[in-house]
Amino acid sequence: MAADFSENLTRWRLVDTGPLDGPANMAVDEALLQHFDPVASLPVLRLYGWEPPAFSLGRFQRADDALHLDRCAAAGIPVVRRITGGGVIYHAAELTYAVVCAPRHISDARGVKETFRALTGFLLRFYGNLGIEASWAVDSPYRRFGGRTPLCFAGQEEYDIVADGRKIGGNAQRRLKDVIFQHGSLPLRCALAEALLFFQAPPRGLLEGTTSLAQLGVTTDPAWLRERLAAAFEESLGVDLVPSSLTAEEKATAARLGAERYGKEAWNLHGETP
Repeated sequence: MAADFSENLTRWRLVDTGPLDGPANMAVDEALLQHFDPVASLPVLRLYGWEPPAFSLGRFQRADDALHLDRCAAAGIPVVRRITGGGVIYHAAELTYAVVCAPRHISDARGVKETFRALTGFLLRFYGNLGIEASWAVDSPYRRFGGRTPLCFAGQEEYDIVADGRKIGGNAQRRLKDVIFQHGSLPLRCALAEALLFFQAPPRGLLEGTTSLAQLGVTTDPAWLRERLAAAFEESLGVDLVPSSLTAEEKATAARLGAERYGKEAWNLHGETP
């Protein structure tokens, strides 16, 4: 979907695909990235969910270092590989977003940290509008940065979101030439307990160090929460979201990627591109 930005730099596409399975979700994210033209395309905010639950691995992560793959297979839980880095995430009851844009679509986006801060700021507004006191980890009095961990939710970095000192969700970014891709998760309830059996070495205090909307007192209908998330994005970035569907080209690319990459163990378990 192309547009002339000379008149209005504030319009973004809002693509709400609803819940999809793991391979389809990752294929759609990459299709949106592949079809994004930093000069002509409208920037994109995608909202989605995961059905059935799945694990996603970071781009360069060893699958068998993070997960008991035999247990995942026996339980029928898909394992997919993201195009972003970071640790493994269990996606169950959550809201998920993806952003595709150019640096010029974000004010003060001089570097990776500034961009990450700008593109997670809408999450703080979203939580604040729900009555939740949340902050970036760097601004939290409970901040406890640590080294890399194979589990995304187990570690805290500067611009992770925390509430009551506990991490809520996770976000990851990838930069290409003149293009920014970022996606992240917002847990509706704590699903980590049901995933512990599948982790190779879950760190101590994992459940105590994370939280979810339900644990923070928010149990509202997910559809309403998606609307609130979109509204917070508009308010935080000062943009107008235009409801949009995937284009025919994006659908075709997503279908191809789903069949050739995200439906294959070569990519998902070993990171081998077709």
